[in-house]
Amino acid sequence: MPTIPSGHTPRSEPPIQPHRHRETAESFGVDAERYDRTRPRYPQALVDRIVAAAPGPDVLDVGCGTGIVGRRFRAAGCTVLGVDPDPRMADWAHGRGLDVEVATFEDWDPAGRTFDALVCGQAWHWVDPVAGAAKAARVLRPDGRLALFWNAACPEPELAASFAEIHHRLLPDSPAALPTPADIDRAYTTMCTHAADGLRAAGGFAEPEQWRLDWRHVYTRDEWLDQVPTIGVYTRLAPDVSAELLTALGTAIDAAGGNVPVDYATLTLTTTREPA
Repeated sequence: MPTIPSGHTPRSEPPIQPHRHRETAESFGVDAERYDRTRPRYPQALVDRIVAAAPGPDVLDVGCGTGIVGRRFRAAGCTVLGVDPDPRMADWAHGRGLDVEVATFEDWDPAGRTFDALVCGQAWHWVDPVAGAAKAARVLRPDGRLALFWNAACPEPELAASFAEIHHRLLPDSPAALPTPADIDRAYTTMCTHAADGLRAAGGFAEPEQWRLDWRHVYTRDEWLDQVPTIGVYTRLAPDVSAELLTALGTAIDAAGGNVPVDYATLTLTTTREPA
């Protein structure tokens, strides 16, 4: 897999800093059941690769949410501890058998515990990239595996263009108005770059590398609309705006045949904790 260029110059103040927007970061628990039911999963090949690369079975799941990631690693034979700032999400995960502690990762007290792997699915952009990396370096054992991953979703071009037009009209400042798969890929690549900058600034890690897994899923109209309110840019919309958006999206899906084919790229930034 390709390695991020080592000559990249870190940026101390990136233009987008989602971790500063705590009101959005902690809004997902408004409907934890819907979030757990509708959010896309991650390829089993990714889970298997992380488990194989870790020196042992103890996994810390940062921003664990409802436990979508943690349950996959538990099923792979790992012992999992989750950390999440939202008690509603933590309660849902705990009710499904995961041990979860409520805190932002930056403020979480590991109480001397260390782990063989730290994983974070679709959440590291809510963590301060330098403070989070420094905390990760403290809680990972030597040669422990850090794996931060995101699902970048690209609906087929016709629908993507329709969705972009709707967002430009109803939510012109929304990042969901990105019009092309190239723009979406660029946005997620930028998040990976910011995370890598944080790891380099904190120190203690080998040079990060990127893994990419491509896969496809076809949603029904209702499945797609059911997922939309769980996405960060929508969780705090006023009810009337949300209803208008969902109606417009549903109309576009109907006009395109009633299904939403989506090409996913699971992008992973990964590295190992260097021995002290």
